[in-house]
Amino acid sequence: MALAATNHKMAMLFFFFFLLQVCSQLAFDRSTVKFLLGFEGPLPFELETRYVGVGESEDVQLFYYFIKSERKPDDDPLLLWLTGGPGCSSLSGLVLKIGPLKFEVVEYNGSLPNLVLNPNSWTKVDHVLLT
Repeated sequence: MALAATNHKMAMLFFFFFLLQVCSQLAFDRSTVKFLLGFEGPLPFELETRYVGVGESEDVQLFYYFIKSERKPDDDPLLLWLTGGPGCSSLSGLVLKIGPLKFEVVEYNGSLPNLVLNPNSWTKVDHVLLT
């Protein structure tokens, strides 16, 4: 139980710093993310983020991550991953489910969690759009 609480705290802390980094990189329309806190060096895949207005007045803004397929970008299909529930972050799909990154599993030492490549990422065969 203590490990689960620690993992949750690590995930929340990472999300906060990730959100700060993404917000600092956002252009008015979209942003290509080259670096993420917790991952050493430039990302070896293409990650784009964007807010999209919904409705006539576009007063509701939806956020997404788009990761280009790592296999055959011109031929591979698009996978849409919808994270359920109000206030639920698509970050969970990016680093806990199907995305190209995952948390490095180590004993918590008070620092930010490290990210490592996920060898089983769906981006190996599909473009992935996480909302």
